[in-house]
Amino acid sequence: MDYDFTQLPPQDRYRLLTNFVGPRPIALVTTRSEEGHSNAAPMSFFNVFSQDPPIVILGIQTRGDGHEKDTLVNIRRTQEFCVNMVDMEIADAMILCGINFSRDVDEPKFAGLATADCRQIAASYLTRTPCAMECRVERIIDFPNRAIVLGEVVEMTVRDDCLDAQGRYVNPEVYQPIARLHADNYIVADQQFELTKPEEAAAWEAGQLAPMSAKAK
Repeated sequence: MDYDFTQLPPQDRYRLLTNFVGPRPIALVTTRSEEGHSNAAPMSFFNVFSQDPPIVILGIQTRGDGHEKDTLVNIRRTQEFCVNMVDMEIADAMILCGINFSRDVDEPKFAGLATADCRQIAASYLTRTPCAMECRVERIIDFPNRAIVLGEVVEMTVRDDCLDAQGRYVNPEVYQPIARLHADNYIVADQQFELTKPEEAAAWEAGQLAPMSAKAK
């Protein structure tokens, strides 16, 4: 089947994109409200796109009534936000944070999530998150019903048990992030495996060996 995205209604485009582009990592984004309490909202339109500069991207849609969500309102005002990664320990709380509460509700407190002050930005991070990335806005790209937020990571706080003994790589037995598939379906990274390049790769890349198709081999 073919779908002409220039003619397809937005909800149909959303269904197709989110059904096939997955799993998508979840950013549980914390910001600080104008009144000084924490706001938290999960977002699956999220990823990391660069290490130099270190850039993460959020896609934040407006509410059904066209008004901006609290997270975006706070980001525009403060130019700061924190991305908290999600694992099974905080998955149920993450879902609670996705409820469209009124602006005066402190979602982390409601969901039973302990917080601590970020180190470089005026926001809080979740103390049991596997990893918290403090971000300052690099730019915001506005569309009629969505904003694309580019944030530069200025600080990362990693839960000690999520790292290997050298502190270089994640411990896959502990850090098993969850990601969204489609609708209310999620997946957890608890069956990880390795894929490595074939031994000829270095020679192919250096031009020392002519590449041949996998079938030919």
